[in-house]
Amino acid sequence: MSSSSSSSSSSSSQSKFLDSGFVMGQKEVTRILILFLGLTASCLVLYKAAYPLQRLDLNNLTSRLASPSPPLPNLNSSDISPETPKPKISFKEILENASMKNKTVIITTLNQAWAEPNSLFDLFLESFRIGQGTQQLLKHVVVVCLDPKAFQRCSQLHTNCYHIETSETDFSGEKVYNTPDYLKMMWRRIELLTQVLEMGFNFIFTDADIMWLRDPFPRLYPDGDFQMACDRFFGNPYDSDNWVNGGFTYVRSNNRSIEFYKLWHKSRLNYPDLHDQDVFNRIKHEPFITEIGIQMRFFDTVYFGGFCQTSRDINLVCTMHANCCIGLDKKLHDLNLVLDDWRNYLSLSEPVQNTTWSVPMKCLED
Repeated sequence: MSSSSSSSSSSSSQSKFLDSGFVMGQKEVTRILILFLGLTASCLVLYKAAYPLQRLDLNNLTSRLASPSPPLPNLNSSDISPETPKPKISFKEILENASMKNKTVIITTLNQAWAEPNSLFDLFLESFRIGQGTQQLLKHVVVVCLDPKAFQRCSQLHTNCYHIETSETDFSGEKVYNTPDYLKMMWRRIELLTQVLEMGFNFIFTDADIMWLRDPFPRLYPDGDFQMACDRFFGNPYDSDNWVNGGFTYVRSNNRSIEFYKLWHKSRLNYPDLHDQDVFNRIKHEPFITEIGIQMRFFDTVYFGGFCQTSRDINLVCTMHANCCIGLDKKLHDLNLVLDDWRNYLSLSEPVQNTTWSVPMKCLED
């Protein structure tokens, strides 16, 4: 055999060997691919069983990507959950919210004992609701609360409530007339009312044991910086010898009234065992009262009555005060009778000629 033919034979054998190797390589790759795809499919089946997939909405996904992110909650908005504490409103802001157009407010004070359910505060609010022309006055009433419990109850029943800090004394319980805590509470009230005048507000101060049966504003004197109710009225509204009662006062804010209240509060130091009403009686004839120039007027008990001297005419009475009465239970009993008398009066078709009150009853007992 020639060298060329042997070379040709050798090349042919190599070519066949290579072709067979290539075919075997293709089969091996195919086998590996099939095995890989089988394993992949098994993994997908197992994953889908463990974590079910939801169909992906491409249109929804596109719209979500295109839309802006939702805004963060506005901490100043009214949509805050009830759990978020509201910022405390200042006393001046509460006065402004409650003020009439002429910057007049109605102020009362309240502690826990008087704020309890079915206690004096409930009767006080009820009198406004059933009084003649008094319903619209409730929005002008500011309740100054002397302890947290009173503030909590007030906030459940009324809009304009303010908690005044009284860290030195616990004013929550019933304060018996003329006890040391009672005196502190009365002088804290005078201090507070001085601040109201300094902020430029006129006020009617009313104790919470006063029932508002008619709108009293038409019965206020057109003149007079300082106007006060009486335990006993002797006929002359200019006479400072009337037996006064500080539970109901109307005061106009001006330099004279501010100076008077400052001197009144300061005078407590000269009479440490007396409450504000008794101190007033001691200083009302002092020369500095004339020097200040304050004009004082005193209310007739026909319009502003009480248990000391009940109004003589239910057709004219504006307020009834549980004065000359010591003890919360006695006050509650007799003020409920006042509201009963008032409801009976409202049910009549004709004016009453002779007024007969059911009170005082318990308050006359020793």
